[in-house]
Amino acid sequence: MSIQPIHFHPRNYHEAVAWQEASRDRVKIAPLGRTPNLVAGVDAAYDKRGKRIFGAAALYAYPDLVLLEEAGAEDDIPFPYIPGLLSFREAPILAAALAGLSQAPDVVLVDGQGIAHPRGLGLASHLGVLLDIPTIGVAKSRLVGEGVDPDGKAGAASPLYREGQVVGLIVRTQDRVRPLYLSPGHLLTLEECLEITLGCVRRYRLPLPLRQADMLSRRLRAKALAQRGVLA
Repeated sequence: MSIQPIHFHPRNYHEAVAWQEASRDRVKIAPLGRTPNLVAGVDAAYDKRGKRIFGAAALYAYPDLVLLEEAGAEDDIPFPYIPGLLSFREAPILAAALAGLSQAPDVVLVDGQGIAHPRGLGLASHLGVLLDIPTIGVAKSRLVGEGVDPDGKAGAASPLYREGQVVGLIVRTQDRVRPLYLSPGHLLTLEECLEITLGCVRRYRLPLPLRQADMLSRRLRAKALAQRGVLA
């Protein structure tokens, strides 16, 4: 990818929140309007000392889900852990991992929230705005909102509401497994988020591109720390 994102590096909590509030209007919930050909998943892992972060991107042909390539990146963690501000820790390394791919994805699945976020700008939305690419937030837990879990069948979904507005979906990807929480990140509709995410599910709870990215980030961490003689 030729994209060179310009990151904002806040010095403290107040600067980070102010940036999110100023940037959330840049998020666009608009139809992609076509079936993507290339879908990537991105995820990050940390060392136990909390000093290094490892980002991974896994690119798949869609809808056949053939793994085409992987890319990774490593750096110092740029921001402390603060709930609601995960994107300032992970967006830079995930953008770096995506930049390592030889082909630009049409859609990126992100292990985090999209607009289902206290300030409407979770990691998926942050990354989507930063790179101007369609993104989907695929989270394992709920950050904001209310909703009733869908029935136990794979593909079942129910709305996630925040302040009376639908900001995402609670989705069952496999029979009788814990649901995932989908929310649009950028440049996609909620309906497209559901269709593409379910189209990336095979045998596991997580969509395949995200599962592959998760495993890659852990491998990168283990390799790097083994080279330094440090336990992961």
